Amino acid sequence: MSSENSKRVGLVISSTESIRVFLSGASKDATLSDELRQTSSDLLLQSELPYAPLRALWTASHPSTRPDLTRLFSGTRFIFSSPKPREKSEELKARLKKLEDLAERKAYQELVKDITPPKDVQEPFSSYKDQLGFGLHVLVTMFTGYLVGYAAFRALFNHSPAMNAAGGILGLVGAMFVETFLFIIRSSNADANKTRKSSQNPRPSFSTSRNKKNQ
Repeated sequence: MSSENSKRVGLVISSTESIRVFLSGASKDATLSDELRQTSSDLLLQSELPYAPLRALWTASHPSTRPDLTRLFSGTRFIFSSPKPREKSEELKARLKKLEDLAERKAYQELVKDITPPKDVQEPFSSYKDQLGFGLHVLVTMFTGYLVGYAAFRALFNHSPAMNAAGGILGLVGAMFVETFLFIIRSSNADANKTRKSSQNPRPSFSTSRNKKNQ
């Protein structure tokens, strides 16, 4: 609709031949005021008319010069103006786009979950907390090995400072070897578990996928 129609308030109807004949006569009716005659001329040029001024013209006209309301409004139809679509803000558009991408990603993951391998198990020491804990554990183990070696050599070599220090160093090195051996065992167990899980969830073969498609 035009901007003129958007400013109208109330009921709006379409113009018909009987309405145009009535408006043409009203625009020349000397019994009507100048304002009403001007209103009649203005409405005569429009294809969509507001009901209120048309009804005011009909009421002010002489009964002998006006048609009855049934004949005047015969064949007319109501005109409904569409509201202006609400504009979305840039923030709302960005959020909708993000939600749409997330929904598409989830739908894709659901679609291919039967043909994609399971996610790998988290690697050891992948976080800062794990690394810090392992470092502290190694330091405590090395310190304990040093104390054990130092005490053992002190008891064996009559409190010789040099031999006591050598015993502490041997104990420290021995503790490092033990910790390294334990680390190798833990890593081997983690790799074995990962391999076992992968073998328990094999990818579907090409023939299986083909059979599903044929079904």
